[in-house]
Amino acid sequence: MIIDFHTHVFPDKIAGKTIEMLSQKANVPAYSDGTADGLIARMEEAGVDVSVTLPVVTNPQQFDSILRFASAINERFANERRRLISFAGIHPACEDIEGKMALIKKSGFLGVKLHPDYQGTFIDDEGYVKILECARENDLIVVTHAGYDFGFPDQPIRCTADRALNLIRRVPYNKLVLAHLGAGDNYADSLEKLCGLDVYLDTSFVLPLIDRDTFAKMLEKHGADRLLFATDSPWSSTKESVDIIKSFSLGSEAEEKIFSGNAKSLLGI
Repeated sequence: MIIDFHTHVFPDKIAGKTIEMLSQKANVPAYSDGTADGLIARMEEAGVDVSVTLPVVTNPQQFDSILRFASAINERFANERRRLISFAGIHPACEDIEGKMALIKKSGFLGVKLHPDYQGTFIDDEGYVKILECARENDLIVVTHAGYDFGFPDQPIRCTADRALNLIRRVPYNKLVLAHLGAGDNYADSLEKLCGLDVYLDTSFVLPLIDRDTFAKMLEKHGADRLLFATDSPWSSTKESVDIIKSFSLGSEAEEKIFSGNAKSLLGI
């Protein structure tokens, strides 16, 4: 079984324009059309069974509409052979974070996605502290973008390893997932400051960029129990990412944990 813990889809009517805009903004090619059906097609090619889709609330006013879209994804794919599981999204400037996080839990979601760059907020901001506290109270997974984002080349990095450490120290939580191996392509920072902590790291976007030796060092220090296979589809190739993990020859036990075992435990499936 293979679970992709980090993907993105958009409503069919805006997917094309959204993908074009984001691709140009980051100068990164897209590997699907950004729709749910497009993601399913890439999963079929790569042998991926389940994908977690992660919506980003770029302003507080989007909370309700994104919650409805994410709910529709979960309802549509609940009983499909290849399944999408959508998390909810929340913004650190939302009013009544406590109430919104309780609603997310009541609505059946398993987690939320944060993106400090698109939300214009540093990860150790009080709003994110409150979100993580509420996630812990409601037993919700939190996935956050971490490290450099190609869409913001002239902006400060809003989730550096140091700032992630600030958040983790204030709110220790073992269901926090730091995307992109914790620091984007700043692997040395992640290796020194984040690997070995009681948090998850996902492999989204970085697999085509990282060399096997560096990955092996991070795996040795962090442990296979805390790594999640992820692609960041449509911003990287699903099949290529699967093939890269297999090419690393990590051993059957570590490979099983990274591809699905850890995700199944987190998602309760």
